[in-house]
Amino acid sequence: MNNKIIQHVNVLLPHQILPSATVWVTDGKIERIETQEAPQFDEGYERIDGNGMWLIPGMIDVHIHGANGYDMMDGTEASIQEVSHTCATTGCTSFLATSVSSTIDDLLNMIRSVKSVIGREQGAKIAGIHLEGPYLNPKRKGMQNEKYLRHPDLDEMKLIFQEAGSLIKMVTIAPELPGGLELISYLKDQGAVIAVAHSDATYEEAKEAFGAGASHVTHCFNGMRPIHHRDPGLIVAAFEEPHVSLQAIVDQVHLHPAIIRLMHRIKGPEGMVLITDALQAMGLGDGEYLFGGHHVTVSEGIARLADGTLASSTVTMNEALQLTVENEISFTDAVQMASTSPARILGLSNKGKIEIGYDADLVLLNEKYEVQWTMIEGQLV
Repeated sequence: MNNKIIQHVNVLLPHQILPSATVWVTDGKIERIETQEAPQFDEGYERIDGNGMWLIPGMIDVHIHGANGYDMMDGTEASIQEVSHTCATTGCTSFLATSVSSTIDDLLNMIRSVKSVIGREQGAKIAGIHLEGPYLNPKRKGMQNEKYLRHPDLDEMKLIFQEAGSLIKMVTIAPELPGGLELISYLKDQGAVIAVAHSDATYEEAKEAFGAGASHVTHCFNGMRPIHHRDPGLIVAAFEEPHVSLQAIVDQVHLHPAIIRLMHRIKGPEGMVLITDALQAMGLGDGEYLFGGHHVTVSEGIARLADGTLASSTVTMNEALQLTVENEISFTDAVQMASTSPARILGLSNKGKIEIGYDADLVLLNEKYEVQWTMIEGQLV
């Protein structure tokens, strides 16, 4: 049944919490939001009791590589489906399938596998593809495999778009590399969000990139030139540009709590996006993994290469939400960073909010931030 009445929930509206509310879902859309009890004669509606828990808009992860033992770069439909399923269990209702730097053949195979799954996802919906690389700076490579890094190649990017088309929603590049600004111009014409990371860009180079059309910073503070009082770098350039938004990996590892609060104070919840940047260890835990052509060890939930370099994360979206609140950011702001802001950045006009007419992408959370159920377009998954 696609028509539902969700009762006794504390509803996270864009700027407030509506206590003891009732939400009507009709044909996959939010029809009504009220504080009164639903009348007993509403036939054709399945009733769901929220038992006084939080009802939040479905979270949207713009940066995830894998989950539950599956890496989306392996080119199989099974990996895409497993990530979709696992995302839904963590309260994520839409995601960008995110690549790592690779050969062009491996990237095209990944794109084809994503295309084959869209429209029949087992859980969270695929909102598109995020290309993280391969046009990244080896000096700030992080866990990206240096043998696959290369300078921006417009002909190669055109080939990628020929295969993927409008599925490419975000591209992370190092704009200071030769051809970087030309690539930004092309990506802007294609309507992709242009993100900066794995970059050694100076303040001036970053300013030029943001002026040319870049508007986002991937995993801010990680994989980029650090702030120095005589060499502010791309982070300060991003702080100064109102149109530039920032990704944050809130996992108790990648960012100090004070840095998270600083980002929030400067950009506000509308300019920050919570991400997982998860590799396939998300949902499995400690062990040995192969990711991006590297052997990765996960110990106590922290993924590292053999040399100690951080290698993505194992955090889930509901955990990131909890940790953000524990870092002294309000619950409403944290939800905006997990749901509303990524929806706006990706142009998902019917997602990211609990509002009349929006898709019924909804998540019920208890006080421990544990997901009780996830609803996607009116269907419990």
